[in-house]
Amino acid sequence: MNAACSPIAGAIEIEGQELAMVVEPGEPVFAGHYPGFPIFPGVCIVEFVHRGALATVPEPERRWELSGIDKVRFTSPVFPGDSLTADLKWRRRSAGWTCAASVATERGPAAQVRISFAERRPR
Repeated sequence: MNAACSPIAGAIEIEGQELAMVVEPGEPVFAGHYPGFPIFPGVCIVEFVHRGALATVPEPERRWELSGIDKVRFTSPVFPGDSLTADLKWRRRSAGWTCAASVATERGPAAQVRISFAERRPR
């Protein structure tokens, strides 16, 4: 995935099936979300999982693409300066893979995200 098309600017560290990222106060999304009370948008949390999942997908020799955002539950806000982590769990589906992620900050759980991937079709 081209990071230039991503709503997040920060680097994602990947070790096995674990992701980590520091939510820098300079993230471009904070300019409008929300002035005076910045909160890392939910779409950015989903993108954090999406980018990490693409880097850890089983069967990496095949070309995978996001086919669905199956379930998302936000349980706590993410603020500038937070350390965001995610633990990924993969499950094979008939048409591809599902990735479930438990996302947290140093304060505790922040979100549960489940996304699906299908093999990319030739265009």
